[in-house]
Amino acid sequence: MRRVAVLTSGGDAPGMNAAIRAVVRTGIDQGWEVLGTQRGYAGLIAGEMVPLHLRDVGGIIQLGGTVLGSARCPEFRTVAGRQKALGELQRRNIEALIVIGGNGSQTGAYALSEMGFPVVGVASTIDNDLYGSDITIGVDTALNVALEAIDRLKVTASSHHRAFLVEVMGRECGYLALMSALAGGAEAVIIPEIETDPEAVAAELRASYERGKPHALVVVAEGARYNAEGLAGYFEQHRERLGFELRVTILGHVQRGGAPGAFDRLLATRLGAGAVDRLATGEHGVLIGLLKGEVSATPLDEVVAKRKPLDRELLDLAQVLAK
Repeated sequence: MRRVAVLTSGGDAPGMNAAIRAVVRTGIDQGWEVLGTQRGYAGLIAGEMVPLHLRDVGGIIQLGGTVLGSARCPEFRTVAGRQKALGELQRRNIEALIVIGGNGSQTGAYALSEMGFPVVGVASTIDNDLYGSDITIGVDTALNVALEAIDRLKVTASSHHRAFLVEVMGRECGYLALMSALAGGAEAVIIPEIETDPEAVAAELRASYERGKPHALVVVAEGARYNAEGLAGYFEQHRERLGFELRVTILGHVQRGGAPGAFDRLLATRLGAGAVDRLATGEHGVLIGLLKGEVSATPLDEVVAKRKPLDRELLDLAQVLAK
């Protein structure tokens, strides 16, 4: 192995830059040349690759986002697009690729691997829905950003005797919503994995009001059938039933843009270095993640075929603690 490339793909996650740094510096320590691919798979197809040296990744460990950039690339979903990407890799004598990203990114990594090119994935997504890692890069920071917002909203909600619908990210996975609700002491949580009757939410808000609570908080995943605006529209017709005056706060991309906390910096460093270690021993076609506290490798075919389930016991616990 003499030359490898690294790219970040999909939604940015706090800690991606720490992973890039780890890949570059541990790769150079192996005696390799490391190239950074700009704009994810789109940049790979376009041949946008630049050499990365030790000093090029200095001072980025604390930065949110990704210095390599990311972009959507429908062309890469086609065989022709992937063949163009392979051509660019081969033209530069690149012998392996490290892909830092979530479900869509690792699906792309698997597709390249199936075409015979050595690829190793690094688990990075704030949704924490990627099979092969108990927790992924960016989750802890995004959760703390959401929690800080929830804590602040509870203060103003109590002052004005209001209920807040707080929408967090999570199109298909309710992990962030559930953990935010648990850690933030929410009265209810709504996630895509479970169908929620808005009448049940209205009843919970009314019960909280009648128990004398000074506020009520509902955490909603953006991908739930009834998101925050949908619920607000429903409740607008039944305002008097809630007891509380209702407000909506949508956190959106604020959760993705934060500087990574200590946990995400350390996790990203371990996973990035783990990807280089696996390549150095000749292993590829795997995702590097954290399983039971250990840096582990899971075959990419398993990663793309399986879905990480949400812990239903935690949902039950959130409902009990909301009383």
